[in-house]
Amino acid sequence: MSSTDISSVTDQLAKTKVDVQHELSFKGKGLKLNGADDAKDIVAEIEKCKVMTALRMEGNTLGVDAAEAIAKALEKHPEFERAHWSDMFTGRLKSEIPKALEFLGAAIIKAGAGLVELDLSDNAFGPNGVVGLVSLLKSPSCYTLQELRLNNNGLGITGGKMLAECLTECHQNSDKAGKPLKLKVFVSGRNRLENPGATALAAVFKALGSLEEVAMPQNGIYAEGITALADAFAENKNLRVMNLSDNTFTQKGAKNMAKVLPKLQNLEVINFGDCLVRTEGAIALSNALKEGHQKLKELNLSGNEINKRGASIVAENMENKANLTRLDLNCNMLGEDGIEEVKGTMEAMGKLDILASLSDDEGSEEEDGGGDQSDDEEVGHDDVEGEEVNDPALQIKGKAITPNKQTTAKDFLAFPSPSKLLQLGSGRGQAIREELGADVNDLEKAVQTFMKISSVVTTEDTKTKDAACDCADQIIEETVKCNGENDAVILANTLLVYLGILKGEDKSYKPPNDITGPLLVLEHIVRQPYFPKYSREMLQAFFSKPHPLLDSASQARHKLLQTLYAF
Repeated sequence: MSSTDISSVTDQLAKTKVDVQHELSFKGKGLKLNGADDAKDIVAEIEKCKVMTALRMEGNTLGVDAAEAIAKALEKHPEFERAHWSDMFTGRLKSEIPKALEFLGAAIIKAGAGLVELDLSDNAFGPNGVVGLVSLLKSPSCYTLQELRLNNNGLGITGGKMLAECLTECHQNSDKAGKPLKLKVFVSGRNRLENPGATALAAVFKALGSLEEVAMPQNGIYAEGITALADAFAENKNLRVMNLSDNTFTQKGAKNMAKVLPKLQNLEVINFGDCLVRTEGAIALSNALKEGHQKLKELNLSGNEINKRGASIVAENMENKANLTRLDLNCNMLGEDGIEEVKGTMEAMGKLDILASLSDDEGSEEEDGGGDQSDDEEVGHDDVEGEEVNDPALQIKGKAITPNKQTTAKDFLAFPSPSKLLQLGSGRGQAIREELGADVNDLEKAVQTFMKISSVVTTEDTKTKDAACDCADQIIEETVKCNGENDAVILANTLLVYLGILKGEDKSYKPPNDITGPLLVLEHIVRQPYFPKYSREMLQAFFSKPHPLLDSASQARHKLLQTLYAF
């Protein structure tokens, strides 16, 4: 590390403070900690603390030797409880990460500390990373564990099974020691656990019976795995938050989940969005919620191929939910009549204000006599049934949808939405470019259009992301060609302004509250040959620094930084 880099690290650390909760934080400082020398100032800060119950290392990158040095300092803190170590290995080899985790885990064990929270989210270490956690997770230091966050780690089926084995042994050993593990929060989204991984973890959940919050979105779990989880959740009576969004229930899995809902009267948040529960599954779920569940605050059944009849029944079943603050039925198949009927039902109950927008409804299902798919069929989100449709923009969630009118680029730019973007078809990029006309040469207008295109993107919807990336490519490539690489500074600056990272001259401009979509599309753009090298370097410098908007989109930011570091 150069003297300039060391000076920069020292300046960052000078701003570090320990708060009244005895938390030492290096969060978001963008430190590149390779060797022991790079970590010496951090080690000094840790050793200086008489009491340190929490250590935040998010948004830095930690090598094996640096981890070993920090671990030695941790050995002196038996009071240590919370490891906030998400997004801590950007740019590291997968072979390095397990060794670094082993050093840190061994230090916690040697100190005799009792962990309460372990957060290693947004570290793409895969099953190999779990190897580095085995000793820690099985040790007495985890008998006290209440919150385990492993979101977006690429665990896969193998990693999920290994994790389940570790937690099972920890629970058994802690029970024998008279200190039974009482895990309350388990977060493991975007890990491709699939049925085998989910089933293995379900066995752990069933044995624990202490869970209050479970979040396992986007894991490729089908009816079999959902049924295993439902059976496990029945033993966790204090469950408050259940997020299984973007898995594939089918109505079979939904009905099995519905059977256990009456046993879970403490539920406050249920997120089954984009789970393909279909009409009959939605009816079963809402019928199970109809009586009781007075603590329910949010119910998300968006993106589930629910028709007018199903949505109306769901709405009606929410009548006695005094604490409900949000009902989301967007991206279903209500049609105009269905939307009006659901709104009318909610208005009659005095709950219209809690109904989420229905602006992305996908239209009423075609009268093909097919109804819901068989309970025994498990189809992925990209499977298509029924009549073949040549335009992929109209093959939405397994049904052929006929839009009310032909969507134009002008329509999309006026009021952007995922469905409008897809309905533009394969020529969407050219259509938007033509709509811009000469403005495509205006760098600021091009960036404004980029923001509109990328605003409809979410982490779960790959089809919309691919479409947005294609459109953004055509716009940004053209404006770079017109303005030349000499304007690389202006391009990066304009992007930062419209993302809300820098303040612009236009005081009336309000940046979006969530920049996840723009960051995901930007991650694609910066990899393209046309994108100026100096623009990449500028973006890397700013995205490495802490910022509220970037912190709230940490997953997308992490992926973008990985790409920027690769160039």
